[in-house]
This record gives sequence, C-alpha cells and structure tokens, in this order.
Amino acid sequence: MKTSVSSTTLRLYLIRHGETEWALSGRHTGRTEIPLTPNGEDEARNLGKHLRDIRFSHVLTSPLKRAQQTCALVGLVQVPEIEPDLVEWDYGDYEGKQSVNIRKEQPDWTIFRDGCPHGEMPTQISDRADRLIARLRRLSGNVALFSHGQFGGVLAARWIGLAVIEAQHFPLGTASISIFTFDSHHPKVPVIALWNAAAHEILNC
Repeated sequence: MKTSVSSTTLRLYLIRHGETEWALSGRHTGRTEIPLTPNGEDEARNLGKHLRDIRFSHVLTSPLKRAQQTCALVGLVQVPEIEPDLVEWDYGDYEGKQSVNIRKEQPDWTIFRDGCPHGEMPTQISDRADRLIARLRRLSGNVALFSHGQFGGVLAARWIGLAVIEAQHFPLGTASISIFTFDSHHPKVPVIALWNAAAHEILNC
C-alpha cells in the first residue's frame, strides 16, 4: 500500500536566508528590509540544487524580503506561504547595531537573556516560537521554513524544549539548512537531525 503524505513523519527544513551586507558586518537585522548580496543570491541558488528534488508538503517563508528572496532563488516548485511568525527577532533600539557596540553600554548583554528595549523580549519570542511549533506539529511530510538567524536558534531551542537562553548555542550561517523531526524509535521525542549545514555539507544527508 502506498503511503500518503498525510501519514508520513513531520520533517522541518529550516533555511536561513542568504548573505546580506548587514549579516557580513554583524549588524543586528530585525525588521529592516535588506536585500541579499550577489554572493547571498549565489548561496541561495546553490542551496536550491540540493532541495529541489525533495517533495515538500508546505513551503513557509518569513514576510521579510531577504527570506522571500532566498525562497525564490532556491526555486522550489511549491508556492510559498507567508508565515508572519517566521520573522526575525524585533531588535527595537538595537536595530542595525553590532553586539560589540551594545556591550559598551551593557557589558553583559545577550539578546537571548535580556532582549531588546522597544523590541521583543525573550518571553515574547518564546511564546511566538511555541505558537508556531504548535501549528507546525499539525502538519505532515517535509516542510520548508525560510527564516532568520536569531529566531532560527530560538525555534531550535524550543523545538526540543529548551529555554530561550539556550538558543545562544545554536548559531546559524547564511543559506544554511537544519532539520527538525522526531526520533524514529521514540516518535514523541523531538530531535534536531541536522544543524547549520552549508550546501556542500548536505550532499549525503
């Protein structure tokens, strides 16, 4: 009997957008609309070579331009859906700033513990990630998620039940792919099957 998509295990492919000028310079990029650099466009196209043969039941993207541009350049056949909860952390007053400059005023600052004034706080982004995960767990099959660095780390931490502060251990490179699913021997146990892999690293995954 042929297995239908609806009965397959959920497998989330988290894809961070390609390189931007602010990503290169380490400036926090939340809601500012920054396009991909030419290299970022090439990163997305190269990643697409390894994803186009995968049958995705859903393709979801952050509403921000850099994520949507990455999604388009990857070139999946499925029509993407805009998912507002995939948007990057709102950096508020720290938008466009580098961590090194923020720490001149707040030496011990870390976004995952302290959040951002006039932006999102850890409890808010944790609630957002949990809300998204609850919706995603109602889906099945392979699901592509085009998102961002800091929120991607939070999504990973919350997927396996860790506090937002632990997202500091889940950095994401540009145009990287990570896979969230469940343990095949313990179907209720969420796992991270792949983390922060570049295109050339996923050939055999």
